Amino acid sequence: MSSFVWMKFLESAPARYDLGIRMLTGGRIAEVYERIAALAAAPGKRILDIGCGTGSVSLACAARGAFVTGIDINAGMLEVARSKPVPAGGQVEFLELGAAEIEDRFAPGSLDAVVSCLAFSEMPPEEQIYALAVSRSRLVPEGLLLIADETEPNGTLARLAYQMRRLPAVAVTYMLTQATTRPVHGLAKRVQAAGYSAVVEERLGIRSLTIVHGVNRKP
Repeated sequence: MSSFVWMKFLESAPARYDLGIRMLTGGRIAEVYERIAALAAAPGKRILDIGCGTGSVSLACAARGAFVTGIDINAGMLEVARSKPVPAGGQVEFLELGAAEIEDRFAPGSLDAVVSCLAFSEMPPEEQIYALAVSRSRLVPEGLLLIADETEPNGTLARLAYQMRRLPAVAVTYMLTQATTRPVHGLAKRVQAAGYSAVVEERLGIRSLTIVHGVNRKP
């Protein structure tokens, strides 16, 4: 089952979200959180976590001394996030905000890094494009973008086979939750089109999870 299809079901009961994601990834989701934190966080760094969910990425970054703001539109997920202890040396604020509200809340050039894990796959392409653009406008020069999400394989036949494998899970999830999800296709190209430099896809070997890196390098 796709991790993001399953995630939609878990979001209906936030208290079991962390356990479900651990089970789905064979206990390896913590590696994704730590990889993002290792790349983005350092003492005093200002980080925005888009679609923070239950706060695992935000807290991993805070454990490295960063000042993190996690935003999400799911109040239940934020309640779980706020119940977790904040690591010493870091600072975390969890806000009920969507990507469309970033522009109103954060000043231009006020962030050292923008991160997101398992959230872009839930946005329509137009919202992804907006989130990438507004994030870049809020990053300092040389600021870092890191997005971890489900990505489709390259090639028409490979994508078709992938979609056929996940179709039963999509159908079951829709019956249970009246919601569906989609993997991100062409995310790295969207990141490049938004003006980021040094764009890299880092495939993690955990299901179909990939981290897309980008740098806000001014021309």
